[in-house]
Amino acid sequence: MTIVFSILVFLHIVGAAMIVGYWIATIKEPTVHPRQRDGAFLQLLTGVAMMGMITIPELNMHADYFKLGIKFAIGVTVAVLAVIGSRKVKKGEPVSTGLAHGVGGLALLNVAIATLWN
Repeated sequence: MTIVFSILVFLHIVGAAMIVGYWIATIKEPTVHPRQRDGAFLQLLTGVAMMGMITIPELNMHADYFKLGIKFAIGVTVAVLAVIGSRKVKKGEPVSTGLAHGVGGLALLNVAIATLWN
């Protein structure tokens, strides 16, 4: 089970890199890339799976459900904003600066919560 959990953590980090990486790459001309949407969904999927695995005794982990709830709420917000932004890009409509920075900034906030909140 620890191997499965480690793979989920790896994929979760890849999802964050997809969101934040594209955000930094387009910071001068902010937009939302479809891969940011994919990264947001990858983060949600792996995050929920990891939340479910925390209760497995073999992993010997303690769950801070308040922290996980905040991270989940931010993750859902990032996913919704990424979907809205990627739909606008697909239709050829301009993506607002606030929307583009909301996707990247909130994803970066989620990384900060994960790493700095003990």
